[in-house]
This record gives sequence, structure tokens and C-alpha cells, in this order.
Amino acid sequence: MSTAPTTPSSAEEAPLLIGSEGAVRVLTLNRPQALNAFTTGLLGQLRIALDEAAHDASVRAVLITGAGRAFCAGQDLSDPHIKPEFDEQTGEVDPQRKPKAKDIGNLLDHYYIPLALRLRSMPVPTVCAVNGVAAGAGANFALGCDLVLAGQSASFIQAFSKIGLVPDCGGTWLLTRLVGRARAMQLALLGDKLPAADAQAWGLIGRCVPDADLQSEAMATAQKLAKMPTRALVQTRQALDASMDLEFEDALKLEAKLQSQLGYAHDYLEGAAAFLSKRAPVFKDR
Repeated sequence: MSTAPTTPSSAEEAPLLIGSEGAVRVLTLNRPQALNAFTTGLLGQLRIALDEAAHDASVRAVLITGAGRAFCAGQDLSDPHIKPEFDEQTGEVDPQRKPKAKDIGNLLDHYYIPLALRLRSMPVPTVCAVNGVAAGAGANFALGCDLVLAGQSASFIQAFSKIGLVPDCGGTWLLTRLVGRARAMQLALLGDKLPAADAQAWGLIGRCVPDADLQSEAMATAQKLAKMPTRALVQTRQALDASMDLEFEDALKLEAKLQSQLGYAHDYLEGAAAFLSKRAPVFKDR
């Protein structure tokens, strides 16, 4: 079954498009006029959509992408929750106005942290198709997905240092684990653009594909995951994430614990039976 994304009367009315293709839930960031930059409205809708996918038993994978020529340019600095006060004619902060400081940490507490945690705890695998630029929080949101594909013209930018901030949306945790401290520091401190091909070479993303093939390749990947044993895939994510902070023996014990749980599940019994009888398995667990 395929459900086309909801068609809005205007991009601002529906900053997030939601559709389905079989067991794959498709979420499309839909503020192309602003390079799909995050607003509190978009962040809130995205979290709700992920919650709904998490609780929908028919969903076995989630695919996230962007409308137009970019994936996401990061936080929209014109959003009232973050926009600094300054003289719009001179572009300078007016010291006479004594502008009230904006608590960006409050924005993270209420929007970015819940979103990043929701993404990381999804009970189904997540795939991100990065079309065009992924900057700031947009880059780190993409990197928080289980599998990341990017078109050849895509790029990743840790733009925070250029406006006096630190990487957020999980960036400080993700970058060092994906590419190591030296390259994480280079990305975070300099804020330079990293082309998709280099991102793949560095291990920041899984695959760089021709732009024309991005959406079809991403959907094929999501469809493949949707046919696999979902619970085992999710617990594989959990084990790999946990292993970063575990001693080797503790990692071995975690593997044993997870195998004990999965060994009683339908999907293992089905997978083993299908293998022994030389037929295709039909996985159901979530």
C-alpha cells in the first residue's frame, strides 16, 4: 500500500509532509523556501510524527528526507525562540537597548533533546536521504538516523562555530564516534563544508549516491529493512551504541542478554525455520 504525502495549501501550513509506502513511513521536511530550516513548529511536528510511527504497528521503517534543494539548513535564526535582538538597519547589536538574552538552552531542552532522544529510541530502523545541504542541527539530526545516504551534491556543515555556538542535536556525541576526535574537531571548529563523497570516505555517512538515484536508493534501503527482523535490528543499534562505553567483557554479557531475549522471539524461530527449509522468512516482531 502506498500513501502519497499530505499535500498542503502552502509550505508554511504543513512544514512536514507525512506519507507511507508499504511498511515504510516517509517524513519530508517541507520548508523549501527556507532550505527546510527548523522552526519550533517543524520540530514539534517532527517529534509527533516519529511518536506516531513508533506506536503504529504497521510501520517497520522510517525514511526522512527534505523537499527542494536542501535537506535542512539547521535552526531558522528568524524563529522568535532564538532570533537575537539587533538593529535591522545597521545589523549591529544596539547597546542602548540592552536586549534580553535568549536562552537557547531552553530551546534545546524543550525541542531538540526530546527529538534527538525520540529518534535514537525508535522501535524501527531509520533511514535518512540527504538531498543538498545538511547544516548545523540539520546535519546532526540526519546523522542520528541508523543509515544515512546522501546525493553527490549534498554536503554536511557543522556551522555552529560561525555564530558562536557549539554543536547540538547530539553533534558532540555523534561526531567523535563516527569519525574520531581529530576529524570531529576539524568539522566542529572550522565549520567547513564536507562534500558527501568525503563524508562517506570519512565514515560520517554510509553511502554517497548519484543525485538522481538518491530517493529510489533510500526507499529501497528502507523497504529492505522493513522486511527484516525489526526487533533484532533495533537491539543491534542499542548494542552498538552501548559498546562505546563498555569494557569488552561487559559487551559480551550484553550480547548474551540480548540473544537470550531474541532467542524466544517469533523472528528467530521463523528465521531459523526458513533457513533450514530453504524458504523466504516472514518476520513479524517489532
